[in-house]
Amino acid sequence: MNDGAVRPAERVLDLFHGARLTPTQRRIAHCLMEHAQRVAYLSAAEVADLAGVSQPSVTRFAMALGYEGYPALRREMRWLTPGETRPEQPAEHNAMQLAVQAEADHLTRLRDQLGRLDDVERAARFLADSPVLPVIGLRAAAPLAGYFGYFAAKVRPDVRILDTGGTNLLDRLDQARHAGASAVLAVVLPRYPRESLDAIREAKATGLAVVVITDSAVSPAAQAADVALPAAVGTQLVFDLHTGPMAMAMVLLQAICDADPEPAQRRLEEFEATATRRHIFEA
Repeated sequence: MNDGAVRPAERVLDLFHGARLTPTQRRIAHCLMEHAQRVAYLSAAEVADLAGVSQPSVTRFAMALGYEGYPALRREMRWLTPGETRPEQPAEHNAMQLAVQAEADHLTRLRDQLGRLDDVERAARFLADSPVLPVIGLRAAAPLAGYFGYFAAKVRPDVRILDTGGTNLLDRLDQARHAGASAVLAVVLPRYPRESLDAIREAKATGLAVVVITDSAVSPAAQAADVALPAAVGTQLVFDLHTGPMAMAMVLLQAICDADPEPAQRRLEEFEATATRRHIFEA
């Protein structure tokens, strides 16, 4: 349990496996993972403030995991996350600097998370083996789905961006499956659109392998996926920052290219030749 190669957040994640959590409890779980070493020394009231929930919610969360109360859960977390906490940022930093620093911290955790590529490689294999690649991304996730799809289309023969909801979404998912899709990538970010979750469940019910990029290993999208690739979002500003999920998307695309390198390289060379002939770029 105390293997130094295992990150504190991964040890904390073990506490939640198999637990059916409410949305508020998932929020608390995400907070505990994101601030694993720090929260092990905070009171229930301080954790509630950090997670943006009520103090009774923190107590009920601990009891839902089988503990007598939050102090018992905190003792377990101290055992799981030994070591010193990171010092607080200097007070002279303004709110914008702190938001950017939080993103830098997220990327540092993502870097450490990628020390083990098992999930990324498994996800890449699912997607590389799919002749048609549907990419779901609704609401806040739509730009990221489009960004991934723009570059994926340079190395994959048939990439379909599904970025609008409504009844047409499931129709387009069916069309992709009938055209040969064996897997789907879904980008699902807070506040977790219901239509995205419904599409994931429908995809699984029809036999598609589901890969999800989401903000936390305990998000509702992760619970429904075959492979979940978590990357934290920034919450310091009025609207979330998606630096981490974007980095994860590009890491996944690189892994897809690595899983099937010859066709990817051939398609890239074909694109470059076409771009040169058509004078698409100035440089």
